[in-house]
Amino acid sequence: MARESFATYVDQFAKSKTLIVREMERLIIGQRGVIDQMLAAIFSRGHCLLVGVPGLAKTLMVSTLAEITSLTFKRIQFTPDLMPSDITGTNVIDEVLHGRREFRFVRGPVFANIILADEINRTPPKTQAAMLQSMQERQVSVGQDTHSLPDPFFVIATQNPIEQEGTYPLPEAQLDRFMFNVWVDYPDLTGEMKILAATTGGTRPRLQVVLNDRQILNMQRLVVSMPISEYVIAYVARLVRATRPKDPTAPDFVTKMVDWGAGPRAGQCLIMGGKAFAAMEGRYAVSIDDVRRVAVPALRHRIGCNFAAQAEGVDSVEIVKRLLKSVTEPEPPKYATATPPPSEILLDEPIEPLAVDADQQPRRAG
Repeated sequence: MARESFATYVDQFAKSKTLIVREMERLIIGQRGVIDQMLAAIFSRGHCLLVGVPGLAKTLMVSTLAEITSLTFKRIQFTPDLMPSDITGTNVIDEVLHGRREFRFVRGPVFANIILADEINRTPPKTQAAMLQSMQERQVSVGQDTHSLPDPFFVIATQNPIEQEGTYPLPEAQLDRFMFNVWVDYPDLTGEMKILAATTGGTRPRLQVVLNDRQILNMQRLVVSMPISEYVIAYVARLVRATRPKDPTAPDFVTKMVDWGAGPRAGQCLIMGGKAFAAMEGRYAVSIDDVRRVAVPALRHRIGCNFAAQAEGVDSVEIVKRLLKSVTEPEPPKYATATPPPSEILLDEPIEPLAVDADQQPRRAG
């Protein structure tokens, strides 16, 4: 066990995050915002849905993240004929001594730390539902037995928004399991030129392993312990309740254009995402700006727009942006109500980043 001051761990956290981003940007060009949101979900023990047209390095981002960590990685390519047992695993019959037979569970690809659910909307709802228990409960039930998944565990799914023929849109129940819905946009001109030059030269950078599984678990524990004031919590509650058309605090445009709004899980995601961004930037408490920073990816898939919104060309992202302008901050407290950061915190081991020796064996940096 390692006991250090809270400030020391936060500083190590920010340093580790900077090193992760630096390594990822050796392969991923022009997607810094997407990388930050994906890391915030991981450090918050959440799952992430990447939405974008083909060719924007969605799959490469996930595989690169797995490459620079010591985590186990599995890719599941979702297709119309994929069965639930192809994800979770199944029981097979083995013949043992004296002709006796017994069942043996063969684990599916979901038993890994990082799961890339590639094109998750290309498989029927029955197979999509096989991911629900693993994402929420972090375990899999097959027959009468329940099997725990490894820790850390997170699912990063990709989805193509332009092809609808032969696809199965994710139901709201499964969309809500994703902490963030991240839009992956086209790169700018300078970024696209760098991509074209880097990917057509025949060379690939050799990435370093910068984090192991125990460090990521400790970083997740540190995010949970980040202090947040009642003032910020009150703002989160106001923002989430304003998305509900039947709530008396909802603005007129929400009442007119929204069929259903976000639930309490959205508020949890806003708070945890804000904590993650504060820790990644080396700050010791969550601010309202941190909450605003994660509002779009946390709320865009939790708001259902109606025909009035479609007629005016308004989607859930525009609704969230309007809410960020219209929802007022609560009255600042007369006295400080923030939970003070702990003077020290006990973790399994330090969380400073790893460096790599010439033989590619991880070691402590510095």
